[in-house]
Amino acid sequence: MKLSVIILNYNVRYFLELCLRSVEAAITDIDSEIIVIDNDSSDNSCEMVMDLFPNVKLIENKENSGFSKGNNIAVKEAKGEYLCILNPDTVVSEVTFMMLLDFSIEKENLGIVGCQLIDGRGKFLPESKRNIPYPKVAFKKMIGKSNDYYASHIQSDASSKVDVLVGAFMFVKKTVYDAVGGFDEDYFMYGEDIDLSYKVLKAGYDNYYFGETTIIHFKGESTLKDANYAKRFYGAMQIFYEKHFKQYLVFNLLVSLAIQLLQRLKSVSNEEKILTDEVFLYSIEKIEGLHRHFRSSIQHYSEVKSNMKPFSIHIYNLNDFEIKAVIHDMKLKAGQDNVLFRFLPKNANFILGSDSSVLRGEVQSILE
Repeated sequence: MKLSVIILNYNVRYFLELCLRSVEAAITDIDSEIIVIDNDSSDNSCEMVMDLFPNVKLIENKENSGFSKGNNIAVKEAKGEYLCILNPDTVVSEVTFMMLLDFSIEKENLGIVGCQLIDGRGKFLPESKRNIPYPKVAFKKMIGKSNDYYASHIQSDASSKVDVLVGAFMFVKKTVYDAVGGFDEDYFMYGEDIDLSYKVLKAGYDNYYFGETTIIHFKGESTLKDANYAKRFYGAMQIFYEKHFKQYLVFNLLVSLAIQLLQRLKSVSNEEKILTDEVFLYSIEKIEGLHRHFRSSIQHYSEVKSNMKPFSIHIYNLNDFEIKAVIHDMKLKAGQDNVLFRFLPKNANFILGSDSSVLRGEVQSILE
């Protein structure tokens, strides 16, 4: 078998459905499998997978074992020569996996390959390609100077060697993953992608950013941004430095103190933000109006939210459009601040989207 696509899910049933639809379309001509490992979701994610995707291998954890352990469990069951570690809040293009396979076959000493990620507004996500976060670089990032943290010397649509890739999408040979021990299970969530990228580099492999294909990453969907988020995120960075940069003892102490301070600040900030998070369920009258907008495949309507200026909401009907065409259109419109995007998955009765890379997105029901 050539490819195993591994998706770790936790309480994002609707985004997972859209993700699986996109993956199915992308592996049509590839000898492959899809493995969903669920970390004890309470939102009927597993029932949805069993009902709608009978060919998907489903592993049901009885506890939330975290990102690293969950993916490692799934990898042990994988049969593919290549693995793709994929977030459930992503949408892949129909050509993504084939392009990455073609790219990977030509490379010797291949480590991890990543691709271009955009958010739910069509904007490029700079964490698609990063440098090693040496303590000095990380400290500058924490105080708002991120030029050295991201691999900004590589154009977003180019391809080049890079140090660190993002865990939302990691394409890697199973032999390489196994050789470095997979994800370090000391990380519950966050930091494990940096750690794995760095371990692969230290083992003598080359990591690559492949910007010629793009996927959507609805950032924030798998994790509610609260005080626990700040604790885990900055705690993960401490683990990374203790494991890999013990020689910077004095500087590590300063970073540790800064992390503790920022953790407290972020905890307060995120608790405030979550109070304004919104999930809409349309009234019957509004649903009927929405149906009229689906008479053609891409429609626009305006909605005023919290006395803000009207937004143009572009709804992509994926019964009629390929993901690669949708991604192209989103990128063209990404510079327009008042444009929002929603997706109607194939054979679905809901639309979804994400307007922020911090807060969770919106799932909007369309009742028949």
